Amino acid sequence: MTKRPNILYFMTDQHRADWLGCAGHSVVRTPNIDSLAGRGTRFTNFYVTTPVCMPNRGAIFTGRYPSVNGLRHNGLPLPEDANTFVDLLRAAGYHTASIGKSHLQPFTDRPVKAEGRSAALNEALPEARKVRDTRYDAEQPQTYQGDAQYEVSTPYYGFDHVRLVTDHSDQCGGHYLQWLKQQTNEWAEIRDWANQLPHRYANPQAFRTRVPEELYPTSYIREEAKRFLAGRQDVDEPFFAFVSFPDPHHPFTPPGKYWDMYDPDDFEVPLPFEAHQNPPEQLRKWKALMDEGVLPGNLQQAFMAPKRQIQEAMALTAGMITMIDDAIGDVLQALEESGKAEDTVVIFNADHGDYMGAFSLLLKGPFPHVSVNKVPFIWADPDNMAPKAVDGLAASVDIAPTILERCGVLPYFGMQGRSFLPQIERDVPTREVVLIEHEENKMYPGLPAIPNIRNLVTTTHRLTVYKGLETGELFDTGADPNETLNLWDDPASSAVKSRLLFELSQAMLDAIEPGPRPLRYV
Repeated sequence: MTKRPNILYFMTDQHRADWLGCAGHSVVRTPNIDSLAGRGTRFTNFYVTTPVCMPNRGAIFTGRYPSVNGLRHNGLPLPEDANTFVDLLRAAGYHTASIGKSHLQPFTDRPVKAEGRSAALNEALPEARKVRDTRYDAEQPQTYQGDAQYEVSTPYYGFDHVRLVTDHSDQCGGHYLQWLKQQTNEWAEIRDWANQLPHRYANPQAFRTRVPEELYPTSYIREEAKRFLAGRQDVDEPFFAFVSFPDPHHPFTPPGKYWDMYDPDDFEVPLPFEAHQNPPEQLRKWKALMDEGVLPGNLQQAFMAPKRQIQEAMALTAGMITMIDDAIGDVLQALEESGKAEDTVVIFNADHGDYMGAFSLLLKGPFPHVSVNKVPFIWADPDNMAPKAVDGLAASVDIAPTILERCGVLPYFGMQGRSFLPQIERDVPTREVVLIEHEENKMYPGLPAIPNIRNLVTTTHRLTVYKGLETGELFDTGADPNETLNLWDDPASSAVKSRLLFELSQAMLDAIEPGPRPLRYV
């Protein structure tokens, strides 16, 4: 490839790193994603910068930590004045497209709870920064109530072409819902869970949707991506296309044949609650709630489930993943037909993981674990087609500088990630540690306050501290990869803990906003 490469970036939502055929999963079938690993580089130790949708996406697109870029937790928008790597690609002559789930702005207009202050005090005190009169409503439901397709004001965080799919499962909104209303007059009826098809699953997040495969959000994104690529066939201008699927995020609603494609009995639950040798208060509280039959009122909160319900979640998640894999296969075929495949770097990634049975938990939350912190990442580059797996550390915050380096575009001042292109091209690791920030926006069982957490991941350990708590977590992931024995209070591990606490402080110092660049240098 002699000219600037195109970039086709696939993203899934809430997808564990080990839930791919190429990652060794024995049941779920992902031949098209596996084909990318078969001609590219698959990372085995790729971590989120935060294990939550919005802030991790903010970190991906800015190359900056959530504590710095402004999108610290779900419910906050990425500020309008934030620079993204897509802005830089666009300025360098790239045509940029976002198709599917963006989630750089809130999906609802629900107010974020006062953070430790009364609502009256929140309204009385101004922000530290002067706030622009910006309406962050591009991804909210009321924006798409009209029949005519809503035109997003562009560039939207650097994107010229925008087709938004908001929310999750068969309940998605945005441009998808406007399109769905044009396809069938029964759009409301087939999305109403009161009308779901009969099934025998007991999992409280399993809904057998009446939405047919061809009208499901995954299919809409597939067709929009194919249409975009067909339009690039005779265009010399390079493109960056972000194709983002809302699945396999819960609720579990695979349509049509994908609902019963997998049998729950085919899935093992290898890490039940009992596997944790010294469970923290969080896990013990979740276990008590499960034993009492209490489910969270919020569908987005993690919960502990009995074995059969976990197996059901696994089977339905596998169906959602295989539907995405089929869609990716179709999009890759469209890339071939456009004549652009030999000039296109293809990326596959997820925004965060899912407990998916880890200590009997489902979904995600502020209980740190490798199942939510580690994600798949595959880089298939026409200039380097020898398949390989690399074990060096890398993180979501590093994606922006890596893409920019590959495209020959300089980053902006203040980008905090590190390009891992040397690891892809020369097997040179670029990180010794990964810092994971995790700030929540609501209370969780077993914790005295809204969680604010910092994790340090090395090639051998994971260390975690909680704001306001005297205890923490330390795991020897080399000897205990499933993180089942907390060594925080182990006297024999005190020297390791002290060293890692120092490394954590250095990583947190490294994540501090570098400050505005002065207008003039002396």
